[in-house]
Amino acid sequence: MRGLGVFLGKELREIARTWRIWVLPGIVLFFAISGPPLAEVTPQLLSSVMESQGTGAVIELPDPTYVDAYLQWTKNLSQIVIFALIIMFAGAISAEKRGGTAILALTKPLTRPAFVLGKLLSHTILLTVTTLVGAAVTWGLTLAVFGEAPLAPLAGATGVWLVSALFFVALMMLLSSAVDSQAGAAGLGFVVYLLLSIATIWEPAVTYSPAALVNAPTEIAMSETVALGWPIGTTIALTVLLALAAVAVFRKREL
Repeated sequence: MRGLGVFLGKELREIARTWRIWVLPGIVLFFAISGPPLAEVTPQLLSSVMESQGTGAVIELPDPTYVDAYLQWTKNLSQIVIFALIIMFAGAISAEKRGGTAILALTKPLTRPAFVLGKLLSHTILLTVTTLVGAAVTWGLTLAVFGEAPLAPLAGATGVWLVSALFFVALMMLLSSAVDSQAGAAGLGFVVYLLLSIATIWEPAVTYSPAALVNAPTEIAMSETVALGWPIGTTIALTVLLALAAVAVFRKREL
């Protein structure tokens, strides 16, 4: 694993100095900032739309609460942020190969496993820090808008989503190592997401597999009790296996 520490530092500096520091954090912070105010005004917006259509229908919506803000947060994480993550990280390794920078890096005292793990760890750090900051902003604004913001539902929902998101980070490292096309790797990532979403209708998958984590953040945000011991353990194990597979695949690829 020679050169991992130096390469990881280089990757983190590169993230801080390039567009990557703005894209994923920008998306997450936008949803963190806009979620609570949007949750508060959504009932009024719906009522205004119905009145403007002149249908005469009267829709009585319950007053919004902190739960609506938390649901906005988890919905955006589980859909748009995951999609952005898949697209961004699809070229994490393949783009370096196409650009020739992978060859330059590996001529230094840097092993191929260290190269892959440096990419994986740097993206993991970026995602984790961004998510924690976004969750903190969501909590603060929810408290300011609604006057209450229990920490446990938000922390639990965000933590479970982060486990699922790190699974996709490892998956994209593997796909980026195996597929030279960034579009192809992203397409396969979306296929996996779709399969997990479909698997939520199958009870064994919800009981034991990462499929349970697709809807779990929303359920936790609503303070529902969810049994996630097996799904979280399985997801973490698969994440480690995907990372090891990415290393193994990259070892054998021609640069």
